[in-house]
Amino acid sequence: MRRIDIIGIGIGVFAAGGIAYFLLLVAGLDSLEAGIWSQVFLVGGLVGWLLTYLFRVGTKRMTYNQQLKDYEEAVLQKRLEELTPEELAQMQAEIERENKLKK
Repeated sequence: MRRIDIIGIGIGVFAAGGIAYFLLLVAGLDSLEAGIWSQVFLVGGLVGWLLTYLFRVGTKRMTYNQQLKDYEEAVLQKRLEELTPEELAQMQAEIERENKLKK
C-alpha cells in the first residue's frame, strides 16, 4: 500500500465515525450516547479488521508471501523452459529413479 492510500483510509475511517455520530443524533440519541455508540462501531470495525489480518497472517495469504510464491514459480518455469530436450529427459529419468527407490 502506498502512503496516500493509508492517508485516504485514515480520513475515511475518521469521516465514517463522524457520519455514524450524526446519524445516531438524527436517530434520536443524545450526544453522549451517540458518541459512545459511534466509538463502539469504530472499535468493533477495528477489531474485525485486526482479526482478518491475523487470519491472513496465520494462513500465509499475505501479499509478500503470495508475491514470493509467484516469483519462485516463475523462476522455476523459466528454468524448465530453458532446458534442452536431452536435459529434460535426463531430469525426468532421475525423478523416476528416485520415485522407484522410495517405493
